[in-house]
Amino acid sequence: MKRQLHLNLFIDSRGHHEASWRHPDASKLPLTDIRYLQGLSQRAEEGLFDSIFLADQLSFRGGGAQLSLEPLTTLGALAVSTKTIGLIATASTTYTEPFNLVRQFASLDHLSKGRIGWNIVTSWSEPAARNFSYETQPSHTDRYARADEFMEVAKKLWDSWSDNAVADDQDSGQYLYDDRIRAIEHKGEYYSVAGPLNVPRGPQGWPVLVQAGSSETGRRFAARHAEAVFTAHMQKETAQAFYSDLKAQVRARGREEDQCLILPGLSPVIGSTEAEAKRFSDDLNNLANTDDGLARLSARFGGTDFSHLPLDTPLSPEDFPDPSTVESARSRTEVIVGVVRTEKPTLRQLLAKMAFARGHYVVADTPEHIADLIEDWFTDGAADGINLMPSVLPKMLDVFIDEVVPLLQKKGIFRTEYEGAMLREHYGLERPDNIFE
Repeated sequence: MKRQLHLNLFIDSRGHHEASWRHPDASKLPLTDIRYLQGLSQRAEEGLFDSIFLADQLSFRGGGAQLSLEPLTTLGALAVSTKTIGLIATASTTYTEPFNLVRQFASLDHLSKGRIGWNIVTSWSEPAARNFSYETQPSHTDRYARADEFMEVAKKLWDSWSDNAVADDQDSGQYLYDDRIRAIEHKGEYYSVAGPLNVPRGPQGWPVLVQAGSSETGRRFAARHAEAVFTAHMQKETAQAFYSDLKAQVRARGREEDQCLILPGLSPVIGSTEAEAKRFSDDLNNLANTDDGLARLSARFGGTDFSHLPLDTPLSPEDFPDPSTVESARSRTEVIVGVVRTEKPTLRQLLAKMAFARGHYVVADTPEHIADLIEDWFTDGAADGINLMPSVLPKMLDVFIDEVVPLLQKKGIFRTEYEGAMLREHYGLERPDNIFE
């Protein structure tokens, strides 16, 4: 079967540019109105996207339109307002307990008839730690060690029920086969969980496991657990290097490399001409607030203050903390410092890049050139698909679906209809065997 491109829609605010909420083409619905998210999900389904994705923050972020509903609750509403598209939500292994979270994801997989994915994060925000009774943020190493054990427990809990554990035989009076449900009796460094789960195994066995950390530790975690990886790259060359390295690590784990998809973020501004796209891009940047941009850059580097740096002097890596010393979003700090090293932008230029998609690839061009770019990354060892991050919603999603998707279909790299009903089928992923059988 010919390899097919995968498209995920990343929904955030009224678009991924930090000033998107102010743009006249942005939605006017409140960010807490479920009709907004339902409409975007239904539109992505019309465009035959594999999935939509909701991120999460466990602390208040000031500046701009940064409100968001709790993602797992939201997926429940989206599950009954869509039919086929996959639904992925972020949840933290650092600040939740395995039993509760596994139960929620199993329930959602049943509600959606097998369309759920879990974006596994270890939570890099220092303010989040203080919201969960931590005086200081757990270290990067500790968060990933905890996450590894969390995943061990999660898989055991999902598999504590056999697929055929429910008899539901009204004539005989037998509802369950008790011998097909087993305790897990897990006792580890971080968790002690008896089990079994009190929800049957979901239609997909496990939800699709997604991960977005690209540090060395994050890559090792992805090679062990992830079935799809969202990653950020400002240059094709770094995307290719990441793709090659992670696929090699997946193979070294004895896994098939097509069972771990890699989807870099892309934030396109699409115009009928390149000049029109550039004007739209400039209009967005003119709406941005420099102080908000500095605050977000500071958060990425664990609270480092960059306000003393001049806006129009070229930056150097020495202006930033060494990414290896940062206990927050280490992979994203590596991306930022890498761009500073190779492109030597001014602070104003860097903030403009970050304003669009926080370290993901940004392009302003015509539908034809954007379709060619996606094909190039897909066929030249940089991506299995795209994590689409429209700069303004719903405007740039509509343009992408109406003008770019048909070009990808014409190239023969994107579906013209759904061939399955579950997220695993969209992504071409195998259903996991039960580890107890």
